[in-house]
Amino acid sequence: MEIDSEKIHERKQSDYNSLDERFEIQKEMYRGQQYSQIYFARLHLMRTLLYSLAPTWKSHLPVCKVLGLEKGKECIIVGTLFKHMKLKPCVLDEYSKERSVTPLVKPHNFMHPDDNLILEDESGRVKLAGSALSPAIYVTGVVVALHGKETNAGEFFVEDVLEAGLPPQIERPIDLQEDKYVVLLSGLCIGSKSANPLQFQLLVDHITGHLGDEEEQGLAAQIVHVVIAGNSFEFPRKLINGQNLASKDQSTLYEPIKELDIMLSQIAAGVSVDIMPGTNDPANFALPQQPLNRYLFPGSSPYNTFRSCTNPHSFDVDNIRFLGTSGQNIDDLGKYSEAKSKLDFVERTLRWRHLAPTAPNTLGCYPFTDRDPFLIETCPHVYFVGNQDKYDNRLIKGSEGQLVRLICIPKFCETGIAVAVNLRNLECHTLSFSTQINQS
Repeated sequence: MEIDSEKIHERKQSDYNSLDERFEIQKEMYRGQQYSQIYFARLHLMRTLLYSLAPTWKSHLPVCKVLGLEKGKECIIVGTLFKHMKLKPCVLDEYSKERSVTPLVKPHNFMHPDDNLILEDESGRVKLAGSALSPAIYVTGVVVALHGKETNAGEFFVEDVLEAGLPPQIERPIDLQEDKYVVLLSGLCIGSKSANPLQFQLLVDHITGHLGDEEEQGLAAQIVHVVIAGNSFEFPRKLINGQNLASKDQSTLYEPIKELDIMLSQIAAGVSVDIMPGTNDPANFALPQQPLNRYLFPGSSPYNTFRSCTNPHSFDVDNIRFLGTSGQNIDDLGKYSEAKSKLDFVERTLRWRHLAPTAPNTLGCYPFTDRDPFLIETCPHVYFVGNQDKYDNRLIKGSEGQLVRLICIPKFCETGIAVAVNLRNLECHTLSFSTQINQS
């Protein structure tokens, strides 16, 4: 008797290289340093770049410092923007007797028509005027070059703006002849009421090839890497109050971690997986967030395919460069500026060459003294942002031929959607999982 053997799909292989070293806090020591040094480091590096671009932009104009401005004389100045915001929350307002007269603001955005921009360098600061530079688009911390002149009122009237633009990009390999996929997901929120364990298990089964027919399993075999971009957990707030926990509460607190470890060990047994920390995860609050402790994952850690990574996270898969965050940088831009879509915020950070321009002003970050790790020195091929309300993507092209796929990854616990990126052509599509649980 003959038995037809099922076709065996071998998972495709890829080369992986982590580039997280610049986001790791190792030898740095906190000695009470202030945040001025990270701003100086940012201005120094970005000004050198903008100075090199100025001759091809406005070759006939001199470059001045703020202190060297002359009334009516056209010139170029380079500095860091500061955005004066009428409705920006201030910690001192909590202790103000007049806080009751503070105007009510939307909790998600602090923009006001009277907001204005100021440019500053080491020599001084000057208020900016004119319509060429919109306060609705820019935020505190962005370094730009401005063409204009000083007015009689002591303001700098801006006529044109030069941003850093997309950084240089490593060449995409031309020998990628077959489809290989990197799967991106975020916002598992295990432990929350909205989390559906069955939904996540379906995703795990798809990735590991235990779901669907032969064609489906063939597609799963093309997945070479998985990235979980933050907010994997959600713990009960009442248990996180700084008090000693009873053994029962300790068990409740550990359940989400245990559940995720079981799922991750299933993925890591067949394909490499990176996990990044997010706002709700047991990691440091300030960016760059350091890797989640591997001891949280006793089942997954023995696999060399399991990696606990930083947020932001940068890596190469088959020489295709990925760069991404768990979403804090884009969410913060949404509070202090305006855009039609979240992808506009994502694109702006790339054109400003800075992952988190609002850090440390409104976004917590480590007080680095001699560098700014959030500067984007090499243009990624894929730039992703986790924990967004909905899925979206865009392909943008730079002046030097750079091609970048921008991706907003939705929260998996709310949408059941993960994103698959094809390394061969940077095309992407969603993997959608839905379950209906009978409550009767």
